[in-house]
Amino acid sequence: MDDLRHNAEGYADPTAADAIRHMFRFRPIVYICSPYSGDVEGNTQRARHYCRYAVDKGFIPIAPHLMFPQFMDEETERDLAVFMDLAILPKCAELWVCGDAVSEGMQVEIDRAEQKNMKVRYIAEEEVYVRDQK
Repeated sequence: MDDLRHNAEGYADPTAADAIRHMFRFRPIVYICSPYSGDVEGNTQRARHYCRYAVDKGFIPIAPHLMFPQFMDEETERDLAVFMDLAILPKCAELWVCGDAVSEGMQVEIDRAEQKNMKVRYIAEEEVYVRDQK
């Protein structure tokens, strides 16, 4: 008996099974590449918007520049953070370059993605913020 296709009493329940399958449909992981240094507060807020945009489009966003600063020091551990970023990158289906500017650190990530023949998608800032205007 297929546990998803039958209810607790053993009766067929295909509607619930289809709903569960829809809830857990495949979502590719995308690496969110956007500026961090400089305007850290503004760039962090924009990175959050980019991640939300990816979720709304059916993807799982990974944004190391949102996670690593929680426990690492940008000033003293930047090289280690970049190393960790580049270790995560090939685990993702795509690299999304978000925003209207490409920083030096972002270019390193873009170059690595291209070396790995990954799909690189450019997402304009206006595209992300259209969602907020509706």
